[in-house]
Amino acid sequence: MKDALASGVVRLMARLPLRLLQRLGMLIGALIAVWPNKQRRNALLNIGLCCPQLDHASQQQLRNRNLREFGKTYLEIGYLWLRPAATVLSLVREVRGAELLERRNGRGLIVLSPHLGAWELAGLYLAAQGPTAIFYKPQKYLDDLIRAARARSGAELAPITAKGIRVLVQALERGEFVGILPDQEPKANKGAVFAPFFGIPAFTMLLVNRLARKTGAPVIFMFAERLAADQGFRMHCLPAPEGIDSDDDLAAATALNRGIEQCVATCPEQYLWPYKRFRKRPNGEAPIYLGPYDDRQTLERIDRLREQLRS
Repeated sequence: MKDALASGVVRLMARLPLRLLQRLGMLIGALIAVWPNKQRRNALLNIGLCCPQLDHASQQQLRNRNLREFGKTYLEIGYLWLRPAATVLSLVREVRGAELLERRNGRGLIVLSPHLGAWELAGLYLAAQGPTAIFYKPQKYLDDLIRAARARSGAELAPITAKGIRVLVQALERGEFVGILPDQEPKANKGAVFAPFFGIPAFTMLLVNRLARKTGAPVIFMFAERLAADQGFRMHCLPAPEGIDSDDDLAAATALNRGIEQCVATCPEQYLWPYKRFRKRPNGEAPIYLGPYDDRQTLERIDRLREQLRS
């Protein structure tokens, strides 16, 4: 029942003009920014920890801009899923670093798309460039709709299982693209390490490193930056930092997170800051996503957490 209701809402929203969806999303995000709630608090906690160069007022301002973009992300998603692929791809106005998408010597290419801007558009754009396998986490709701949307330009979906990993390896060995969201917190201790992300220990996947080492495939980052109203999107392709294929797990995970940081620096207000990226903590370190929703108390908690990290 819930799945059918959610699917109906998404399909209805997808029929609206993108400009209207983004404006509604911005309004909803603005309301989230002023009404005390977990998303608002968690976004400020993450920004405060990851952007210590900003004063408190600037951290709050970035959080508020971010939540407006957060609203746009989720209201436009049905449009990106359900409109014809050609219509959605026509929203890409510019591609920077497009030469990085060229595959050479028959080798595949690992393309990492963080939760930044319109990541669903980034996945669709990648699949339109050639045969693609996308690492995919099955969802509790809307799973059939999401799988159909992501596969409509020909992508093969590889579930987050051992079988799915074999699909990725085989795709790379055939010289294809492999798309991965690199900034989700792994569920299992195996195949992950704590590595710095904006200076904070973050539980980080080693899958990218292991795929690159096993297949010899190069790695790049790609994301779709949302432009101003009615301007569409700008695609960015960036080279991965050196060391992402290192046989040292910590060095490889650190390089992966540094690549995500470089992407976020382009449009920090469009990153998924409300996500609990530091949910899992190293032994002995305090949990982060606790406390009241009041900004003043949240900023005080950020200062205490940063002091603990320095000690």
